[in-house]
Amino acid sequence: MHPIPWNLDFAQSPTPQYKEALIKRPCIPTLVHRFTDAPYTLSIPHSPLPTPQVPMTATHPTPATTPSSSLSPLTVDVAIVGGGIVGLTLAAALRPSGLRVAVIEAQTPAAAASRQRAYAFSPTSADIMKGLGLWPQVGPRISHFRQVRLSDGDHPEVVTFSPQDLGDESVFYGAEHGVLMEALQGAVQAAANIHYLSETTLTVTERHGERVIGTLTPPEGTRTLEAALVVAADGKQSPLRRQANIDAFGWQYWQSCITTVLEPEGDHQATAYERFWPSGPFAILPLPGGRCQVVWTSPHEEAQAILNLPEAEFMAELERRYGSHMGKLKRLTPPALFPVQLMQCDRYIQPRLALVGDAAHSCHPVGGQGLNMGLRDAAALAEVLTAAHQKGEDLGAVTVLRRYERWRRWENWVILSFTDTLTRSFSNQIPPIVALRRLGLWVLNHVSPLRHLALRLMTGRLGRVPKLALQGRQVRDDT
Repeated sequence: MHPIPWNLDFAQSPTPQYKEALIKRPCIPTLVHRFTDAPYTLSIPHSPLPTPQVPMTATHPTPATTPSSSLSPLTVDVAIVGGGIVGLTLAAALRPSGLRVAVIEAQTPAAAASRQRAYAFSPTSADIMKGLGLWPQVGPRISHFRQVRLSDGDHPEVVTFSPQDLGDESVFYGAEHGVLMEALQGAVQAAANIHYLSETTLTVTERHGERVIGTLTPPEGTRTLEAALVVAADGKQSPLRRQANIDAFGWQYWQSCITTVLEPEGDHQATAYERFWPSGPFAILPLPGGRCQVVWTSPHEEAQAILNLPEAEFMAELERRYGSHMGKLKRLTPPALFPVQLMQCDRYIQPRLALVGDAAHSCHPVGGQGLNMGLRDAAALAEVLTAAHQKGEDLGAVTVLRRYERWRRWENWVILSFTDTLTRSFSNQIPPIVALRRLGLWVLNHVSPLRHLALRLMTGRLGRVPKLALQGRQVRDDT
């Protein structure tokens, strides 16, 4: 057995039961070249968008027959499959465009909004919400990070990011899933040019000329759908991506991630922490109401062992990582476990199809980049489609969709590479690498232009910023 080091200043030795469960962490991740819904193993060759009877939703596809339509046909310009945060952001951003939009969500609105999760929300993502006019609903219900403190385990050098480094009111925000979903669902359901179809799946039956034709299956019957463009916002295991045979490159990390919400005895002082241990990063995100979310990354077997501990032992292990600076901890939600992967699609588009958010890419949770990348995808695609519509162009044409792909694919790859480099370098215990990264932390802490550059990268301010975010920033500056 090779337990991870516990020589942090506020830690003591792990409990014997936990120590027994620890395993040696592999030095490299499992490399996989193609992703499908059957975990990371099957390679599917490129081909044009086919037309099998596969429901194009975030649910698992099942064979379908071609039912006779019992409701009037629905014709739209853009059909968004997936009514999560990214899909709804795209729909909300298209409200002023004049385009006819359908959002197709397999769950009820309440079920889609019920996920117990919080996100590190970047200032650019906040600007997107402001640009959508949703900040009055969202802003008062999220937390502001006044500081983000980054450290290498128990090493004394701590890099502190503050709002002054960014010229903003906060370094990051803590946003809960339900808060974002409530605001976005309300905006989309109130829009005259958007059809919000819950408890509905879409089965593509043919692609004819400049239209995609499919069958909607809401609870009340069936309905034909015609759209110039279908957008996949249906998650990491995207059935739309699979149906289109779009390859993806990436790997499954050696780690899994545990998340839970805590209520500390003391004040979190609007400070987020990210500590890099050899087993993986450990982050604390402040939430409204004095709560915190913990994002705890460890090797698979170790994470499973932690998850299986009785609550008292789980909290004891967590407190050894968390520290005592906020007093005793109370667990508010059951811990959840999910695997960690990096994935980047070879293409974000095909004729009449575009991928956004987790359907196009996924990354390690270090730095809280996943949702923020997806929101910038949504804002960028909305900007491209609005401009194309104003010029009278075909929304589903590759010449139009490539503008979105060229914009977002490279920028996302930069973030994916950055998070991967962080994960690998801080998990490596080779002495020269340890010395180099600690020197890097010292430089980052004492050379403010470099610290500003790193923060701009992590907050979406480096590169091309969507107009929607720029409009939101102007709204903030004018208030």
